[in-house]
Amino acid sequence: MTILIKQATIVNEGSQYVADILIKDGLIDQIAPSISAQADTEINAEGLHLLPGCIDDQVHFREPGLTYKGNIYSESRAAVAGGITSFMEMPNTVPNTLTQELLTDKYNIAAQTSLANYSFFMGASNDNLDEVLRTDAANVCGIKVFMGSSTGNMLVDNPQTLEKLFAQSPMLIATHCEDEATIKSNLNHFKQLLGENIPVRLHPKIRSAEACYLSSSMAVALAKQHNTRLHILHISTEKETHLFDNTIPLKDKKITAEACVHHLWFSDADYETKGNLIKWNPAVKTAADRDGILAALLDGRIDIIATDHAPHTIEEKAKPYLEAPSGGPLVQHALPAVLEMHHQGKLSLEQVVEKMAHNPAICFNVEKRGFIREGYWADLVLVNLNSPWTVSKQNILYKCGWSPFEGQVFRSAVTHTFVSGNLVWANGKLNDELMGKRLTFEL
Repeated sequence: MTILIKQATIVNEGSQYVADILIKDGLIDQIAPSISAQADTEINAEGLHLLPGCIDDQVHFREPGLTYKGNIYSESRAAVAGGITSFMEMPNTVPNTLTQELLTDKYNIAAQTSLANYSFFMGASNDNLDEVLRTDAANVCGIKVFMGSSTGNMLVDNPQTLEKLFAQSPMLIATHCEDEATIKSNLNHFKQLLGENIPVRLHPKIRSAEACYLSSSMAVALAKQHNTRLHILHISTEKETHLFDNTIPLKDKKITAEACVHHLWFSDADYETKGNLIKWNPAVKTAADRDGILAALLDGRIDIIATDHAPHTIEEKAKPYLEAPSGGPLVQHALPAVLEMHHQGKLSLEQVVEKMAHNPAICFNVEKRGFIREGYWADLVLVNLNSPWTVSKQNILYKCGWSPFEGQVFRSAVTHTFVSGNLVWANGKLNDELMGKRLTFEL
């Protein structure tokens, strides 16, 4: 199957230019000002921008065990509709992914059902270090450590276990950093004041900036002590951004960081209208935190934009604050939201591509993805920057059927998504006959 994309405005590696691209056998075969080759499919992309497909390094697709919220098929479908061509999924499924056998089970499910390219983190607990150390770094994206409460047996709060993980892990450790003792103390304080009727607006006071900084700074200290490859997920405070360096090229960094779309878009003022729909861990915090995260993203202290996509049913989200789960769906709307930030003058298109495609590929050493280069896999997204649309229940593809962006008008639309050379999304229509590929990693 060959595909010829004609006269797209390519955004790649810090520049924009108009060119044709020929896709052959899943790979980018040729990039040139004009290509006259015959192809099975030809797409006129004049006036459209062609970006490398987004690589989302943090999603929760809920399979196995929580598939009433979402599954690998439903959420990968939403991802490709939103221009995300590869994802890395977290281990807090049911059962938790704490053995190599359970990890293999997830890869087998994805091989049959994922429309996007995929990888899965191996989970760490207080008592599975031997299993963690068996992980194959060439075929698995990393080790996930919850240094804050999580589903099941995944809170790693034993100091000796953390020391051993950071000292012995041969591969990237990705951390969720919130200090559990601080959170419990804050929660008890508000329970004494308000009983069980705590409003969601106090979520960032309970899961506080202090809780985040205490944990993040400890992770950074451990990584520096043991020369560990550390990636801290979903930075939510301005203070944390100063833990990271922007004087080192990304390829040489040992300690990297990620920002999520919701922490770049919402602030604590939005709890009044959005309520539990924007209840995430770590919490959405102040406008000053939001602005500080963006500043760190722009100056290179924060390296990646991701989603932390974590769907729950609307019935679960409608429960009182203490009962409602944290997390929300984002993969279908992450790229349109970040492109909206581009329209607002906050990021250039080149920066959008850098933070959502290039840098995840560099950070995780993903083989032959994340860039528009001859010989690389054809993970590509065509976007129309002038095609306004409104997020509504009618066009949401998440299994949970809702989005915190409902009612939002985005000025940019994803028109086509190519995954490993297959056209899986075209003008609102999905081709779900061809699956994505397992990501591999350079050692």
